Amino acid sequence: MADDSKSNNSGAIGSYTAVGDSFTEGVGDPGPDGAFVGWADRLAVQLADRRPENDFRYANLAVRGRLLDQIVAEQVPRARELAPDLVTFCAGGNDILRPGSDPDDVAERLEAAVADLTSAVGTVLICTGFDTRDVPVLRHLRGKIATYTAHVRSIADRNDCPVLDLWSLRSVQDRRAWSGDRLHLSPEGHTLVALRAAQVLGLPVCADPEQVWEPAPVRAPGEVRRDNIHWAREHLVPWIGRRLRGESSGDHVEPKRPDLLPL
Repeated sequence: MADDSKSNNSGAIGSYTAVGDSFTEGVGDPGPDGAFVGWADRLAVQLADRRPENDFRYANLAVRGRLLDQIVAEQVPRARELAPDLVTFCAGGNDILRPGSDPDDVAERLEAAVADLTSAVGTVLICTGFDTRDVPVLRHLRGKIATYTAHVRSIADRNDCPVLDLWSLRSVQDRRAWSGDRLHLSPEGHTLVALRAAQVLGLPVCADPEQVWEPAPVRAPGEVRRDNIHWAREHLVPWIGRRLRGESSGDHVEPKRPDLLPL
């Protein structure tokens, strides 16, 4: 794996703001209070552990369902205002999911926002897409995601940004890294991404994000069929309904941590 880290001075990161959609909000990784946790919150804890007590501040502006232009309009100005040492900016996935979307166009708009952010904050870490070869719901979009991923790496090179390379993170290609909706990571998947993000930022980690999973139990065809029926009823049909009604899962959802607060 290529070294995507731009800095080893992780202890200098005293503030962090996460920008993005459901991936960064933490959907699929529920916490004890009902709010989602997710990889960004887990990364924030690792960063805070490198600082003196009460000497680290964290904000998470991400909201599920947000498209790139919405993130740029709603979250990027706030991130600039907060001016943290680190911003993680993961966006564009919901755009790529839309029929007829153009990954070249999405990437062009992403780069404009990245350039805007890098002029105001310390470090901007950006994210590639996942390799969806083994993700049933997203397998047919693999070519578009690969194109977008190539653009993201080029954007990072031009703007001197570290890259959270999710495409090469093979451990999240296991189905156990994904939640029941097959669109978002499970708690285990979020943990693996947080570990990889920490590595990119030069932090020592307590476990290898590329850890090999134990062999999964072989499932009987009937179990697979029942699982598919349950998924369609609980997740696919509601998702189609929202699309037909022009609704988003993020309608009326506010950022869970809009201010830089001690962690």
